[in-house]
Order: sequence, then structure tokens, then C-alpha cells
Amino acid sequence: MKNTMKHKKKTKIARITKADLKQEIMHFFRRNVRNSYNYKQVAAALGITRAASKEMVLELLKMLHQQHFLTMEREGRYTLAQQLRKERKCLGDDIMGEFELPESYPAEAEKEALTFNEDIQPQEYSYREDFRKVTTFTIDPLEAKDFDDAVSIRQLSNGHWEIGVHIADVTFYVKPKSLIDQEAEKRATSVYLVDRVVPMLPEALCNQLCSLRPDEEKRCFSCIFEMNSKAEVIKSRIKRTVIKSCRRMTYEEAQEVIEGRSDVLKNEILSLHALAQIMRKKRMQNGAIQFESNEIGFKLDENGKPIEVYFKESNESHQLIEEFMLLANRTVAEFVNKKGTTPKAFVYRVHDLPDPDKLSDLSKFIKRFGHTLNTDGDQKQISQNINKMLGDIQGTAEANMISALTVRAMAKAIYTTDNIGHYGLAFKYYTHFTSPIRRYPDMLVHRLLERYLNDGKSFDRERLERQCEHCSAMEQLAAQAERASIKSKQVEFMAGQMGKVFKGNISGVTDFGFFVECEENKCEGLVPMRDLDDDHYIFDEKNFCLIGRYHKKVYRLGDSVEVMVARTDMDKRQLDFVLVNNE
Repeated sequence: MKNTMKHKKKTKIARITKADLKQEIMHFFRRNVRNSYNYKQVAAALGITRAASKEMVLELLKMLHQQHFLTMEREGRYTLAQQLRKERKCLGDDIMGEFELPESYPAEAEKEALTFNEDIQPQEYSYREDFRKVTTFTIDPLEAKDFDDAVSIRQLSNGHWEIGVHIADVTFYVKPKSLIDQEAEKRATSVYLVDRVVPMLPEALCNQLCSLRPDEEKRCFSCIFEMNSKAEVIKSRIKRTVIKSCRRMTYEEAQEVIEGRSDVLKNEILSLHALAQIMRKKRMQNGAIQFESNEIGFKLDENGKPIEVYFKESNESHQLIEEFMLLANRTVAEFVNKKGTTPKAFVYRVHDLPDPDKLSDLSKFIKRFGHTLNTDGDQKQISQNINKMLGDIQGTAEANMISALTVRAMAKAIYTTDNIGHYGLAFKYYTHFTSPIRRYPDMLVHRLLERYLNDGKSFDRERLERQCEHCSAMEQLAAQAERASIKSKQVEFMAGQMGKVFKGNISGVTDFGFFVECEENKCEGLVPMRDLDDDHYIFDEKNFCLIGRYHKKVYRLGDSVEVMVARTDMDKRQLDFVLVNNE
């Protein structure tokens, strides 16, 4: 059981009334909706030690059970009543409570955000480069509100291109140890759940003051590149700037331009696109790994209920922005590494080499499907072999499964002061500079960059490493919460699809059944062994399949099947399927 009680603030029980204690108990169960507790555990969570007060907790638990606020399970354990859970599901509060995500921003920090002056002062132009008259625009998802990056482009007299990657100058406003900074550091990242965003910064900053909205003068920290037609960087500079975006574009609009269906900023977008594709090709040749994944999106009704599941496309317009952000991040990391005679403490985004044993196991596994992965050779060769394998499996029933297993064979990218390079991107130096509105490491990078541009001394490495570790941990927590949010909405959506037949592929096989992933929406559910009543099935662990003892029917990884929804469990975020036409 997950320990969700250790961070609970202890209650001064000697001064609390019975009514207040009842409210504290309900608040505790609403925060810990997914688990059950006995009265001693509840008392400990509330900081109650006196025997008489513990008896009061037990009395109140019984009362709340009688009033149908709590459900009593075996051995005197209580959990939040099902109806209250359903009410919380509508708001997504089960995710918020489970991962201890903050439900609101501290009022004092919100007030601090309202004190900032948006007007750019004349003296700032002594150190800020003026890009207000250079064609500048943003490309973001349709639903985005926080625009933390923009690109600019103009042709120089020598025929080269000047490309600007402009990033919101968040640290101009958020100073170290300020109320906002303390809260931002604690959160470390914005969390993007299906039905809400848990922001790292107050809304006044992330959606307004720092957001690079069109037709508004904005302060930025920028990487400016002079590039030739071969996408080679002739020279670059890192500057504080002022920009004025002329247009807020969506990825869909930019893609229309690339495909020749729109003329909006046509010359600018097509020029950037051509350079981006050359850079992308070079990265792949240098050993970058190209993972293709289907990102799930949901259309929600006014109550937050999912009414449609769709795939978010990643196309050439996404690659355009991605390549220039990668270039800026790499350039900043290279600049700091080469600054001065001794390396300075810095925040690197690193990705270690894959585990050789895991790669070997993957190579053996995919042979069962007729695919090969050569794990011999140097780092670059192995990366190219992985890319070839990922390309070969496209369009096959087992593609998603093998792609997921390949990701698991990779190391996790983390933040650290110890630079070992980024294997997946094939970069020797890499950092995160381009998203300071939603990532605290980027704010750290902006501050360190300003320090080193002004020839400042190296920052305290041990302190910086502690901050890196915290940011890495919070990033993992956010990823887990986002996955849980997606799974929760998938189960909720499928609960309304009873009776509908779905085509899918077997995505996992266990000794208690097999998992099926639906083709049209990527929702995954279990076909339990107990429901396979046409034979007695045996789990063949070595070959990842179930084999019927008498009729020898086999269910293998990657097999195509048809299923219907049999059961949904919102609390556990689980789906059970039943096979259709099981002959």
C-alpha cells in the first residue's frame, strides 16, 4: 500500500472539536480515495496519540459509515463510499489526491505575480536586442495557452538566414527565493492531466505576462543563429531580447503551409521547414533514435466526461519546432561547457547508454516475430540498428508492443550536473532551456546562463545537484500522474461502450489471461483466464502465449482478436474484455 500519510500535517487534537475532527477525517479519506484504513492508521495520520482521542476517531468512523459517507471493509478498515468516489471522478480529484498534486496556487504567490510591470523600460534596450520588427511567430497545439517559445527568421545580405529561437524571460520576473520561486521549485514542473493543468507558475505569469502572445511586446532570452542553406550554423549568439509575435499559429495551420494548402507566412515557414528537415536527417545519421508513438487525446463534454478518443498527430510542423528547440538547447549547453578554463556547474539533460542485457533480451524476443536487432557495434551503429528495426516493424500487429519494449530497454533521461551526453539525441552536450514556463530546470538554466554570460563564478555544484535530483523525481511523478489520468479517462470512455465490438491485438500475456489493445483508441483491457471457458489454457512463459490443453488453440502476443467491454473498474482504472466469436 502506498504511504500517503507521512506528509500529513499533524492536528493539535487537544484543541479540536468533535465536529472539526469529523471534518478532518473526511478530508483525509478524500485525499486518500484509493486506499482503506483502520482507526489506528487514521489516528496516526492525523497526529493523534492520546487513547481517548483514538476512541473518538473510532466512534466517528462508525458514525460516518452509518451515514453512508464511508464503506467498511474487512478487519475494521474504512474507505470512501462509492458515490463520493464517483463525484470525485468527475473532477479528476482522485488523481490529484493520489499523487498529492496541489489543487491551487498559494494566495500570497498569486498576489506577488500581480505586482510585476509588463512595460518594457527604455534602459532595457541597452542590453536587450530589439527583434520587434523581425518576422516572429509561435507554433503550438490548438489548446495551448502558455506560449513559451517563438521563432523568427530573416535573410541576411550575404544570403544566409538569421534564425531566432526566443524563449520567455521568466527569470526576469521570478527571482531566487521569492514566494513564486519557492513554489515553482517545489512543483518543479507543470502537470498536464486530461481535464486540467496543474501549473508550475501562477496563471498571471504562465498564461499572460510571460506567454508570447501575438501583438504584444515580450521580454525573451534568445539563441540567434546565422545559418546557410545546408543548415550549417556559421555563428550564434545568446542574448536577452524584446520580440513582438505577429501571429499565433497552430501545428495544423503550419502543416497546411508545408503541404501547400495555405499561404500564411509561406516563405518563412517553408524556409524553416527546409532547414529543420536537413538538421533532422543529420541527427539521425549521427545516431539519434527515432521513436514513433501514438499520443492519445480526448474530447470532453461540459462535465469533463470523455465523449471521443483520438490520436494526436506528430508531423513535419512538429518537427520544425522540435529541431530548432533542440538546436537552442544544445547550443546553450555547449556554450557553458566551453566558457572559461574550467567546467562550470550546470544543469545537463543526460541520457545514458541502454542496458546491454536488456537490448540482448529484446533482440531475442523480437526474433519470434521474424524481426532482427543487431546489438553488435559502437554506439552509433547500435542506434542505427535500433532505428532500422523500429522502421521495419511499422504497420505490423506487434509494432506498438515492440516499440514499448524498446523504450523500456533505454535508460531514463534525467537532470544532473555530471554531463555524460544524451544518447537518444546523439548529442555530446544537452540541456533544457526552451520551456521555463513549465519546467523549473529551464529556469535554473536561464539563471546560470545569465551568471556565466556575465563572467560569474561557478555555482555551488552540490546544491545544484540536489535541485537536479528533485526536478528529476518530480518529472517522474508528473509522468505517472499524466499516465494515470489518461488511463482513467480511457476506462471512463469505455464504460459507455458496452455492447460495441472492437478490433484489437494481444499486447500482453500472463498466467491470469491476456491483454488486448483496441486499434481505434488504444484502450487496453484484460481478457481474464477464467472467461476462456472453451478449454483449459496453460501459460507458456517462454513463448508468451496461452495454449489450450485439449484443443491446442493458441493466443500469442500480436494476435488479432475482437472483444467487447465486460467490466470497468474506475477505482483501479481497469478494463475487462470478453472475446467475440471465440471459436
